[in-house]
Amino acid sequence: MLKERKVPAKTVLIKRGVYTKNIFIVKKGCLRLKFEDKGRDITIAFFPENRAITSIHSYRGTYKDSQLSVESIEPTELLILSGEDAEIIYKENEEVRGFLLEYVAERFDTYMNLFLSRIRDSPEQRYLNLIKEQQDIANRIPQHYIASFLGITPVSLSRIRNRIWKEQK
Repeated sequence: MLKERKVPAKTVLIKRGVYTKNIFIVKKGCLRLKFEDKGRDITIAFFPENRAITSIHSYRGTYKDSQLSVESIEPTELLILSGEDAEIIYKENEEVRGFLLEYVAERFDTYMNLFLSRIRDSPEQRYLNLIKEQQDIANRIPQHYIASFLGITPVSLSRIRNRIWKEQK
């Protein structure tokens, strides 16, 4: 049921406007969920090892096509589960359904915290939160993706990092 696949950096796995029900589980590497609008590329979330991602729009049937894209940030090893195989597993295994429900609740909580942070926190505080909560991401992801995730420019991120670095000296 699970298929293994290795992809190089910058491989688009889910393209906005395309229907897909595949579920991607990151074995090694990192993916990013992004939104593209009028030439802007906005990073919404990062998915490092042991995380799963799909197009919830396609998967649940909310929309036929994905509203977001998923791209590898670095060389990535994946396990891929088709939507049809996932449905069989969910129907046959109550433990998997419980795990899925918990995972969806965790993702909802993460997105709600991100939403509130964008309203409440300064860009510097959002960066400090990222370092605190996802240190591995902050150290290995290209800065322009982090800036996009934080809702700022790479130049602003550089200034924030320099200011924090000087304060820690």
